[in-house]
Amino acid sequence: MIVKSSLFVLSAALMMVLVLTACGKHIAATASSGEIEATEFMGQKLTPINEQLNNAIAGVQNIDRDAYRLTIDGAVENPLSLSYTDLQRYPQESRLTDLNCVEGWKFTAKWTGPQLDTIFADAKVRPGAVMVIFHTTDSDRGFTSLDLSYITEKKIILALKLNDITLPADRGFPFQVVAEGKYGYKWAKWVNRVELSDYPHFWGYWEGEGYNNNADINGPRYESSN
Repeated sequence: MIVKSSLFVLSAALMMVLVLTACGKHIAATASSGEIEATEFMGQKLTPINEQLNNAIAGVQNIDRDAYRLTIDGAVENPLSLSYTDLQRYPQESRLTDLNCVEGWKFTAKWTGPQLDTIFADAKVRPGAVMVIFHTTDSDRGFTSLDLSYITEKKIILALKLNDITLPADRGFPFQVVAEGKYGYKWAKWVNRVELSDYPHFWGYWEGEGYNNNADINGPRYESSN
């Protein structure tokens, strides 16, 4: 009985550590100068950027806009190397979407950028590709992944702007993946490579620490220990 009680306490403590570390350090985001931040969109009040909580694994990554290249490779016929200007040239669309952290907080924002599927059309995704892996400058392995079918169904965008402000460095410049309906650890930032894969069971950084790989905001937060 004592052993079971000790294991329960240890398990609860571990889960608390995961909750605290998944959202990491709360970083107050900063807006770029010379741009006017939107306060409302589609009739809904937006959370100001300086009131939005944020997180990072290894601190803020400062990416040079002129030198930046986004690689699209893996299971594609036409690998791409896109500059920031290239990303701006794709059709841009805006979404009103909440970012939900697994810790329990959320904020509402306007996100603007190109659809991933539009970029994938240029890369000519091979039949059999099922997974999209996002590599970032703050992780030495694939940071996270999303099912290709989910990206297509939800028409997922890469947000170059947040509340009409060019995405600040502390929010993930050049873009943040707007993983609608998923917890924040699927919203990859500081992305420098997007890999298409036919492997369906990729586990990213936080998923490898015990968080649920589906990351649905209405689903379980942690993977089963069975």
